[in-house]
Amino acid sequence: MSRPPPTVAAPLAANDMVQRPSDSQWGDIVQQLGAEIAGPLSGALERIHALISSGQIDRQGLRALRDAVAQAREAGMVSQQLARLASGRLRLSREQVSLTQVLRGVLAQRSRETQARGIQIRQLLQPIEVMTDASLLFSLLNAVMDWALTNTHSSLEMRLDLTPWPARARLMCRFAHRSLDLGSAPSSAINEPPESLNSLTWRLIEQTALTIGALPLREDEAGITMLTLEFPHLAGDEPGAQHGPAPVAPPDRPELDDPTPSHNSKPLAGCHLLIVSPRRELRQEIQAAVRHMGLIIDAVGSMDEALQFCEEGLPHGIAFEQSLRDADFDRLRADITGEVPNFSFVEVMDGDQQTQLSTATADHMARISRQNLQDALPSVLLFELSKAL
Repeated sequence: MSRPPPTVAAPLAANDMVQRPSDSQWGDIVQQLGAEIAGPLSGALERIHALISSGQIDRQGLRALRDAVAQAREAGMVSQQLARLASGRLRLSREQVSLTQVLRGVLAQRSRETQARGIQIRQLLQPIEVMTDASLLFSLLNAVMDWALTNTHSSLEMRLDLTPWPARARLMCRFAHRSLDLGSAPSSAINEPPESLNSLTWRLIEQTALTIGALPLREDEAGITMLTLEFPHLAGDEPGAQHGPAPVAPPDRPELDDPTPSHNSKPLAGCHLLIVSPRRELRQEIQAAVRHMGLIIDAVGSMDEALQFCEEGLPHGIAFEQSLRDADFDRLRADITGEVPNFSFVEVMDGDQQTQLSTATADHMARISRQNLQDALPSVLLFELSKAL
């Protein structure tokens, strides 16, 4: 069982909420980061050398090269989120959040990915509201899904209930980390959990949970992993609590003119944005405008490519060029919103266009002029992507 350090009183600074990991613990995390980036990139480099030597690569080799680069990029993104938690300057909000609704939203967002992998998710969720930071809760639940989907050899069981006394919200994620048909495998292979369970993503789960005051407990026994997250602060336990997140002002207001928040205040770190534009320069402008936000960014050149990209898993939002709004876009949007009604689309326009949030347009899509990307796009995405929290 993995047990975190004990919690103490909870002031505003995140790293004052729990005992900070020791220097040796952070040293282990840095060492692990190096291994998880260097390993895949070494394999990718070998395949590149083989390609240079032979002048050709088969489909299997190309897929392996893509997967290796994707693994290294994922490790880099996880490290950015860990660095944010380790900074000691992260400021937390404390608001009433429906843990049940946020979890259901994450599961809906990941449904294409789970279906593509042939993984079923059994949900037993009681309606529970907690006091926590909604953005970090969203990141935590996505990290749990990343970790569980990578390690499971079975379906996932997600259970949300209350402990008898003292009453705490309890989220349990259960799956088999070994194949259920091991045959004549030695008992040591069954009883010893795989190293992948202790990946950087697991470290991210631990540190995010501790940052928001949740208790992460993990048991690995007889090929089965059970992760339990206990949230001690129920919404009804705190009188005068803020109900829901504070309203976000429209991005064209003067107080939102500063588009560069500090490295340690990235509320959307880990969220995934897909950029769709046939023009390379526009894709680069969009990426430059949001580079400081800690987003995972992918880019494609057409709606047909976007359709193919979304078949394997949905991003959290799509920013697309106005000229691509055609029948293919309508099909993509209808397909996505059928699964995730509040999915975020941001239309980027060439002409003069007042920045508009989805709440101010008839078709519920945000709009922004290309010339306003640097100033207003971060605030637009902050509002639009936060709708799912």
